[in-house]
Amino acid sequence: MALNYIWIAFFLIAAAVAMVKLVFFGDVEVFPAIMNATMDTAKSGFEISLALTAVLSLWMGIMRIGEQGGVVNTLARWLGPLFRRLFPEIPADHPVVGHIFMNLSANMLGLDNAATPLGLKAMEGLQELNPKKDTASNSMIMFLVMNTAGLTIVPVSILAYRASLGAAQPTDVFLPILLATLISMVVGVAITGAIQRINLLNRPVLITLALFALIVAGMAWASVVLSREQMGIFSSNIANIILLGIIVAFICAGLRKKINVYDAFIEGAKGGFSTAVGIIPYLIAILVGIGVFRASGAMDWLLSGIGWVVEACGGNADITNALPTALMKPLSGSGARGLMLECMQTYGPDSFAGRLSCIFQGSTDTTFYILAVYFGSVGIKNTRYALPCGLAADLASTVAAIIVAYLFF
Repeated sequence: MALNYIWIAFFLIAAAVAMVKLVFFGDVEVFPAIMNATMDTAKSGFEISLALTAVLSLWMGIMRIGEQGGVVNTLARWLGPLFRRLFPEIPADHPVVGHIFMNLSANMLGLDNAATPLGLKAMEGLQELNPKKDTASNSMIMFLVMNTAGLTIVPVSILAYRASLGAAQPTDVFLPILLATLISMVVGVAITGAIQRINLLNRPVLITLALFALIVAGMAWASVVLSREQMGIFSSNIANIILLGIIVAFICAGLRKKINVYDAFIEGAKGGFSTAVGIIPYLIAILVGIGVFRASGAMDWLLSGIGWVVEACGGNADITNALPTALMKPLSGSGARGLMLECMQTYGPDSFAGRLSCIFQGSTDTTFYILAVYFGSVGIKNTRYALPCGLAADLASTVAAIIVAYLFF
């Protein structure tokens, strides 16, 4: 229901802003711009879905090999103690635990193309366990919030963009992004757990947090010890090496189980194609709503208002210059990426605003996109409190990013 109201609000606010601009400012281009945005974003939504079809088919096929080869069930057994605390509705050793882990791992490695199909596979498994097929279950909401928190350990693309724009030390945002995204994850899971009355103060969860802390410390050490060139090579290759290792491991597991690996892949790939087609209406709907909101100028007015408040409270004007990235990220990943690049080009990649925009970009994920695609893939209409919890994680990451940026830069 929350997405329904947000979607309606996009259009109503856009129409009101456009009317004000036409009547009081004589802007005769605003309504044509809005209508062009509806067509362009609808086309963009279809093109994204079309491109996603190939990726979904590939990874759904790989996942089917992993299922039949026993890899997913093995992961489910290993992760049982932790996931029983976070997802008490999921039966012990259920294969969906392995799918959830694979999705979260892909997100942590910055493998967006792999993370989405793995997440959709996990949603299919959660829907099978869901007693109310049109309403999001508690497990679905926890999973979605963990995705929208966007925990990223290797922000490869951001480091590459900074290097291409001539940053003196492209990796200097590495540790700040790790800290901000970890805070986003902790806050998102804590809020969702509180609503679901889950006790998170238990040994498996605390051990996992300790492991994450060790990983952050290790990556921070690497960013200090390695040179700029070495860190760039490390960041750009580790994720892809792990990804290829997963594919090879799944195939080897299939051979060990003596299954027909090729047939298993084809069977899974067919499911990926049908899933991609089912996503198209949901994706187009949310992208058109966002496009109308931006084209009307409502986003610019919102940013101006927030900037005025920040400066009136004695805040740094540089925060205002980077805020467009933070506000756009829950709505559109590509839009936020464009605003991050624009900020670095305008103020410099080594400016406070340029670095802060990179931290905003890497510390959370596209909440509305994820909810539309993941819930749309299984026909969920009532999302319950998933959107507020996701936005709470976004807010936590924004505040954390600002604090961390001040501490480091």
